[in-house]
Amino acid sequence: MTREQAKERAEFLRAKIVYNSKLYYENDAPEISDYEYDMMFRELTELEEQFPEIKTPDSPTVRVGGKALDKFEKFTHTVKMGSLTDVFSYEELDEFIRKIAAEAGEDTEFSVEPKIDGLSVSLIYRDGVFVQGATRGDGEVGEDVTENLKTIKSIPLRLTEPLPYLCVRGEVYMPKRVFSELNEVREAAGQPLFANPRNAAAGSLRQLDSKIAAARRLEILVFNLQEGELYTDGRSAKTHIETLDRLDELGFTTVTNRTAAKGYDAVSAHIAYLGEHRDELAFDMDGAVVKVNELEKRVQIGEGTSTPKWAVAYKYPPEEKETKLISVDIQVGRTGVLTPTANLLPVRLAGTTVSRATLHNAQFISERDIRIGDTVVVRKAGEIIPEIIRSIPEKRTGVEEPFKMPEFCPSCGAPVIRDECGEGAATRCQNPACPAQTSRSITHFASKGAMNIDGLGPQVVELLLSAGKIKDIADLYTLRVEDVEGLDRMGKKSAENLVSAIEASKSRGLEKLLFALGIRQVGEVAAEEIAGKMRTLENLYNANFEDFVAIKDIGDITATALVEFFASAENRLLLDRLCELGVKTDAVGEERGELFAGLTFVLTGTLPTMTRGEASEIIKKNGGKVSGSVSKKTSYVLAGEEAGSKLTKAKDLGVKIIDESAFFRMLENN
Repeated sequence: MTREQAKERAEFLRAKIVYNSKLYYENDAPEISDYEYDMMFRELTELEEQFPEIKTPDSPTVRVGGKALDKFEKFTHTVKMGSLTDVFSYEELDEFIRKIAAEAGEDTEFSVEPKIDGLSVSLIYRDGVFVQGATRGDGEVGEDVTENLKTIKSIPLRLTEPLPYLCVRGEVYMPKRVFSELNEVREAAGQPLFANPRNAAAGSLRQLDSKIAAARRLEILVFNLQEGELYTDGRSAKTHIETLDRLDELGFTTVTNRTAAKGYDAVSAHIAYLGEHRDELAFDMDGAVVKVNELEKRVQIGEGTSTPKWAVAYKYPPEEKETKLISVDIQVGRTGVLTPTANLLPVRLAGTTVSRATLHNAQFISERDIRIGDTVVVRKAGEIIPEIIRSIPEKRTGVEEPFKMPEFCPSCGAPVIRDECGEGAATRCQNPACPAQTSRSITHFASKGAMNIDGLGPQVVELLLSAGKIKDIADLYTLRVEDVEGLDRMGKKSAENLVSAIEASKSRGLEKLLFALGIRQVGEVAAEEIAGKMRTLENLYNANFEDFVAIKDIGDITATALVEFFASAENRLLLDRLCELGVKTDAVGEERGELFAGLTFVLTGTLPTMTRGEASEIIKKNGGKVSGSVSKKTSYVLAGEEAGSKLTKAKDLGVKIIDESAFFRMLENN
């Protein structure tokens, strides 16, 4: 086949594939079989591989992802991608509408649409062809994620009309169905689950390998025209909703369930409607966006210093649902604590199906009079962790049963005790050989914040224990490929990857090892502080109570736990064995600086050029502390793209908010 013949055939195949893709993905009315479609796609791929020069930027084959990148390049937005002021009640919404009426007239029309819980991006088209796309970043500078965006099927690679220039803004999201399927696959593989669809979408879009992004099946809804002309004959849209209708004509998938409304009653009614029907949407939504619809009036009303005056985001209160408490399971943690977990009649809540929720401890259950068989109210704490708020006694039928903690460990059968010190009131199994404790201790040892052994999740740990391949954490470092290969779902490649990951974990250093050991009261932050001061395992062996309490943020209870741990002959034998097997037991980080001494930072959103983990390391190396929640004691909130409730709380408390640029200036100035 000549180059010209290949080019002609490729053009024919592209047209057929685009036509049939639209029928399949948008109209749900395919005309050909999946096999015929796949054969056309394969033929086009082979032609483009044989004749690379005939491949076009809008070829359907770019959807499957291309070469992996070393890093994302920075992208400066020509139109700032700003955020909106949040309102949390209908009273605040009414106040906003009254202000607009006073400024622009009682007849002012508003657009009301879902606030999609995803990742905001800009898309740029030249001569009707998609050429570049970027994340929001800090609103002014984002990351060029063009190759990953090309893999999203709802982004048109070529518009229906060859407009000279167009820039639109949309929200990339992971459909609820895809999110559930992805977590099922990750759970089966022993990988950590994504907390929610938004986190999954953000992580997927920022994969350096676009093939991974393609496999995540992301979608987008476009919700704004940023820049450019929608028509070539001089016409222009008068309202926001007209621009969205025109973007639909050009091939975009725009934000759904939108409406135009005048006055508080009509606006609040549609917000309530969206809230009532949020479960029916393919995407997660965390609110409704209310904007002045008439574009001229937007100009009249103007912009604030950081947000437009003509728009707000109404945020729904945390979603609560009623369901039935069917039974209670007891889980034995790595420190022997027995934790009751509720089994619920499955209920859809904040974007995921919830069938289990923590009950914390016996005191929590008793104080709330929660009984097996009760109708209970469930919500997600911070939109992530399911929790039971209360029971509904008036719905009891008489068959409900009070719950009692067991007297014997459900894992090993040893008697349990009531532990009132250290970690608070808890029921604890004191048998150090308890299988449940062993399994969870090894799982914790391998977790991301600890030794970070990729592929060593709970299911794989159980496989290794059941097969007698390991008895404790030190045994991990004796595993060979042939020991792992042949276990359930563990082929040769999986075995090689696991053994390599275990070998790589040897160099994590004392900071990670201390946390991985599961010493009571020693979390990630405390482990880093201790390692930063003690530096070596030998120093830890020789340290006394006074040495430990002299370390920042180490109190009497933690110091006592440390002394007891390192005084144990059994623990010393384990640590000595780890040393013999090549595990690094010296601190790998530099000694802490004093630049941020006494300062507490909270990180939120996606930063333009570094991960939050990288930012945390910089803060800690300079003597600062990183917290997961905002309070009056917080010194700074370091906010990036799509910052959420933490940013709102910081504003309410008057906590100083900085972006990545200001953070770097703090480092440079000192």
